[in-house]
Amino acid sequence: MERIDKTPHAVEVRGLVKHYGGTKALDGVDLDVREGTVLGVLGPNGAGKTTLVRVLSTLVRPDAGSARVAGYDVLTQPRQLRRTIGLTGQYASVDEKLSGWENLYMIGRLLDLSRAAARRRADEMLERFSLTEAARRPSGTYSGGMRRRLDLAASMIGSPAVLYLDEPTTGLDPRTRNEVWDEVQRMVAEGATVLLTTQYMEEAEQLANELTVIDKGRVIASGGVDELKARVGGRTLEVRPADPAELPRMAQALRESGLDGVAGSSAVPDENLLRVPILSDEQLTAVVALFAARGFGIAHIGTHLPSLDEVFLAITGPERTVAPNHAPQEVAA
Repeated sequence: MERIDKTPHAVEVRGLVKHYGGTKALDGVDLDVREGTVLGVLGPNGAGKTTLVRVLSTLVRPDAGSARVAGYDVLTQPRQLRRTIGLTGQYASVDEKLSGWENLYMIGRLLDLSRAAARRRADEMLERFSLTEAARRPSGTYSGGMRRRLDLAASMIGSPAVLYLDEPTTGLDPRTRNEVWDEVQRMVAEGATVLLTTQYMEEAEQLANELTVIDKGRVIASGGVDELKARVGGRTLEVRPADPAELPRMAQALRESGLDGVAGSSAVPDENLLRVPILSDEQLTAVVALFAARGFGIAHIGTHLPSLDEVFLAITGPERTVAPNHAPQEVAA
């Protein structure tokens, strides 16, 4: 069957549904992943992230909806699709009786690499993941972190056009995690597309060009890191008066001037701090000018952006409700 690819999206998902008994693991998921980028997929445990990866890997058939990966349909062209993807699941999956080198060589041959190319690629990936010294040892003797690195190397040995990484650095030490990040960035620079599920906000912020948040099988938010941060309040101006007694009067001045932001400013007496949601540079300048005009002494002033952890908690928190029709949800600060 001919490959059909008339779009810059390496992955296209429309209305994907998957049931497990009475549970909807996926409830009408839509998403796109642009070629040569990393899409970070975030969500609580049980949100549907791994089910999404399994459907896109042709390991699980969806109950409804459609998906195309690298131009191939997951239902009608699974064999062609599998030759274009790499997959690392949440747990290392290697043949423990084979050495690390033999595992990689075998996978290279299964991907139709020549003997010479499979040998060369196995050597290259072992070096990249700091496994050369253990290359000839049975992988069953490897530590958990080493097996994880070998599994990651195996998923990349065929230089896949699309790579799925399902929580790839769980259990890895910081140095090994950085090695994985470097390799992912290298592959993207060479043209690969990556769909990354992760529980580590630092990892998502480090690697992802765009983010999609899934909860209860539905997409509840999507966009760039800065865009999602803006949805939960954007910048906050933090002001600490020189005289703690002036904190209530500063808060009152802001309210009277209408400069306290859409969500309203908040005084934190225990920290001697005034927090003001900032929607524009003009508002920030006006707030500073107001305090100067009123003669308030300032001990400290600065701006604060919400962390990705704060964004995640705000979007997936118990107070929000899933938006209808799978639309990304706007979250008030």
